[in-house]
Amino acid sequence: MEMKYRKCGYSGIFLPEISLGLWHNFGNADDYINARSMMLAAWENGICHFDLANNYGPTPGSAEETFGKVMKEDLGRHRDEMFISSKAGHRMWPGVYGDGSSRKNLIASCDASLRRTGLEYFDVFYSHRYDGVTPIEETMQALIDIVRSGKALYAGISKYPPKEQQIAYDILKEAHVPCLLSQYRASIFDTQAINENFEKASENGSGIVVFSPLAQGLLTDKYLHGIPVNSRAANPNGFLQESDVTQEKIEAARKLNEIAKERGESLAAMAIAWLLADRRVTSVIVGASSVSQLQSNLKALGSSPFTDEEMITIASVTKGLIKES
Repeated sequence: MEMKYRKCGYSGIFLPEISLGLWHNFGNADDYINARSMMLAAWENGICHFDLANNYGPTPGSAEETFGKVMKEDLGRHRDEMFISSKAGHRMWPGVYGDGSSRKNLIASCDASLRRTGLEYFDVFYSHRYDGVTPIEETMQALIDIVRSGKALYAGISKYPPKEQQIAYDILKEAHVPCLLSQYRASIFDTQAINENFEKASENGSGIVVFSPLAQGLLTDKYLHGIPVNSRAANPNGFLQESDVTQEKIEAARKLNEIAKERGESLAAMAIAWLLADRRVTSVIVGASSVSQLQSNLKALGSSPFTDEEMITIASVTKGLIKES
């Protein structure tokens, strides 16, 4: 399926409609050959945007190391054709400075991330979260200085609440380092950011990048009959907990799967296409555990437009289940 690209907010940047995230399956606890194969398959299929964060692993930092190794051995000559992002703000190292959104944490994290990836600069560097403690002025000034130092070409924010989101935009705009990208979690099962943050981003000229479009696997055929062995929900240390896989969500996923079948596509492809139907969205980040899974997700690019009836039916299926404002 041929990749499509969308203009990113008020900028000259275009991103692929589907990007590859290295949150899971790219750490040193994972198989390097498989991780390399997924990165190369992504590139060969038109994915030029790779999304990282300093704490991605496990162990924290190792996803960036894996990415750097593949860049050095395979993709380095394509650097100018690629858009590479990283972030800082969640727990990364011991001590009081290894977490949060302080200037010290962001600048030290950016320097360390560049060393791990072997890159000279990031295309965009994000504040990974509003920590509720650090003044937004301090965090945004750190991003401004990171950009002005040449360590990143653009600044971005991730998961900021609406009030702090607007303050961040205003500070960055005043400094002539506008927020290129705003990254939020969203899916058919989680519309909070769609309701609270998307329009604010669009009005301020920021592109929108969505992560967790498949609700950690709930919007695939994996959990249609319960929790399988070796799934994320079966792992007590995983991000998706067994308590998240409720019978109500399983039933909703089954109904959504029937809609997808009628459309001639998988539930996962439909869930990604549902997000891309919102023209405010610049790109949807997908994770993958195999090349075949990545290729399956890419089929969303060939999805037919949704009819009004389909959108109404999808909304009715998820009413009362979705996380919303």
